[in-house]
Amino acid sequence: MTTMVKSEDRFEHDAGRYAAYLESPEGRLRADLTFANVQDFFPSAGIKPLAALDLGSGTGAASVRLARLGIHVTSLDSSPAMLDIQKRSIAEAGVSDRISLKQGDVAHVSDIFQKETFDIILCHNVLEFVDDPARVLRDAVHVMRDSSAILSILVRSQAGEVLKAALQTGDLAAAEHSLTAEWGQESLYGGKTRLFTPEALEEMLKEASLTLMARRGVRIVADYLPGQISRSAEYERIFAFEQMLGKRAEFLGVARYIHCLARRETPESKARK
Repeated sequence: MTTMVKSEDRFEHDAGRYAAYLESPEGRLRADLTFANVQDFFPSAGIKPLAALDLGSGTGAASVRLARLGIHVTSLDSSPAMLDIQKRSIAEAGVSDRISLKQGDVAHVSDIFQKETFDIILCHNVLEFVDDPARVLRDAVHVMRDSSAILSILVRSQAGEVLKAALQTGDLAAAEHSLTAEWGQESLYGGKTRLFTPEALEEMLKEASLTLMARRGVRIVADYLPGQISRSAEYERIFAFEQMLGKRAEFLGVARYIHCLARRETPESKARK
């Protein structure tokens, strides 16, 4: 996730902080919910194993999960520090033969990889930090193998920022500002993060010639549970409840993250529009 808005190098200089976040209940929940959603839409494997591309792969946690399922993964990140963490994680998981690490900028995917190469592409918490999200999506389409390939996009929700400010910190001024804000402040490093609405993201998908297969809310109520509920001891129960909420359309608008699963547009899907 390290193609940054200009002058941002937070993920390079303190990669360990992000790795620690992913081990927290909040980080685990985001990753676990997102991966469960992706698994619902895996394309069928043919004669060859499925090939996946993890864009802005960070610590490589999702890449390792894919590799454990027998999928061949290319893990792309611009941060040497993140890639170093990945090397250790991959070795510990025993999946070195199924993951290829590549240092590179997600803004230049179509220049790095050949056309129609991947069956699964993860683009999780990447679009918030790049200069041109629309270009990243267009490049992803360029390297999707065919109409059965899936693209998984996870982004920060504008509405989630409103509720976070109002319910967690009681900052009504910040909540009112977030109602129309295009940028928010992420708490881990204190840098800027682009905010999305479901409508804006879906329009971006459409312009990139992608057909939306499903959309899910991620972390809808977990961030606001009262303190007496242990995020660790009750983790499995919270996860199951969040899974149920995430599939219900009425809760999507207030989720902390918007998760969309999309495929390349086909002549048939285009004709139905």
